Amino acid sequence: MSLPSFSSSPSPASAATSAPTQAELLDFVRRAAADAELVASLPLDPEGRTWVRLAGPGGSEAWLIGWPPGTGTGWHDHAESVGAFVTAAGELKENALAARLPADGWKTLELSDGVDRERRLAVGQGRAFGRHHVHEVLNESSDRHAVSVHAYYPPLPQIRRYSRSGQTLRLEQVERPGDWQ
Repeated sequence: MSLPSFSSSPSPASAATSAPTQAELLDFVRRAAADAELVASLPLDPEGRTWVRLAGPGGSEAWLIGWPPGTGTGWHDHAESVGAFVTAAGELKENALAARLPADGWKTLELSDGVDRERRLAVGQGRAFGRHHVHEVLNESSDRHAVSVHAYYPPLPQIRRYSRSGQTLRLEQVERPGDWQ
């Protein structure tokens, strides 16, 4: 299915000379999330998440994502990429860790008290984040889809997936772009 492309409009010179900032990614996802035609074009599946790739600013990777009731990402990070996301329909919850984790060389970590952060993101609300940001995103509604727009720069080189039990965070899997095809 061919869906509309939503792209930013930086000047060609600026796009070629600099990477988009977290603020620029956040501006992009806010504008895309406010595009009612784009959001309505996403096919929604009652059983699983759906997504469509968008043309992001300055070579970034961007996605329009549909979230059926009760779905989520599980704990993960975006490796060396910075990013932003905004809720376009419904409401999402983000659980995040306010701690910088080591990039590599560990399998299990004991988290300190006070590192947990929770945000509820209604339509139009979102956030930008830096490298190694560890979080999970959830649609906790029992009867309503949510839709969001996400952008990352550089395009995701990998995603590390984690399991969590209490204060213990365990690295479970490393996914690379070829795994998502």
